Amino acid sequence: MTDTIIFPNLHITLDHVGKTFTVFGFEIAYYGLIIAIGMVLAVALILKEAKRCGFSEEDWLDVCIVVIIFAVIGARLYYVAFSWDLYKDDLWSILNIRQGGLAIYGGVIGGILAGLVMAKIKKINFLEGADIAVLGLLVGQILGRWGNFFNREAFGQYNDGLFAMLLPMDAIRSMDDVTSEMLANVQLIDGVRYISVTPTFLYESLWNLGLLLILFAIRKKKLFHGQQFFLYLFGYGVGRFWIESLRTDQLILWNTNIAVSQALAAVLVVFSAISLIVLYRRQKPKGFLNRTTE
Repeated sequence: MTDTIIFPNLHITLDHVGKTFTVFGFEIAYYGLIIAIGMVLAVALILKEAKRCGFSEEDWLDVCIVVIIFAVIGARLYYVAFSWDLYKDDLWSILNIRQGGLAIYGGVIGGILAGLVMAKIKKINFLEGADIAVLGLLVGQILGRWGNFFNREAFGQYNDGLFAMLLPMDAIRSMDDVTSEMLANVQLIDGVRYISVTPTFLYESLWNLGLLLILFAIRKKKLFHGQQFFLYLFGYGVGRFWIESLRTDQLILWNTNIAVSQALAAVLVVFSAISLIVLYRRQKPKGFLNRTTE
């Protein structure tokens, strides 16, 4: 397998970008390592923010552990449900996530359900807790998309613009993601066939970074519990709706041509916008928050 990735119009050539590395004879996937690092950093940020808001870090550590477990399960089940043809003949492969196959929407759904239960157990206002949790969630998403980069997956349509990314065809995770336009514009470099794609992983990572910076900047001035949470759902939904339209590996709603992620993104945008309006109108002008966050 050729392990070079090229951004020709940025004059960047990355040699030796492997999918795995070996430690003491044990092969470790970069995808899994990046996901793990993202989780650790996300938890660290959540615990710091929870402490700032007057919560017990010990309680929040318990919440994070449970939520992460169910988020991973949800992410995998969501992906498998909409990619059943890939797993129906080998059910054991469902357990193998080292080569990718985690859908963020499934992770968010699983995490929210687990968060609702843990909020009740720990006697935490769910929306107040969700405002804290989304900061860590975004950190995980920002880093997690780089796992797609190492796996040569989750890329977009043929692109010859500034951010065009050349991937060797023998390193692509699935040829089902390669379009006829890509094949019509294959480039031969040093005897290796490359396709030119849109780096949607990069677009989403940068979009999420921008969203994180916005939420981080306004967190001390929020007007009501749930503001950060629903702003996250709105901002992420808008970005995902656009970025998903570029991808070639969309999960499709059964027996339709509708991209599941785009449909869900549209629902999130509408739902979160309505929720923000309703919550804003219900709250007192100032000083209604019962917890000091300075």
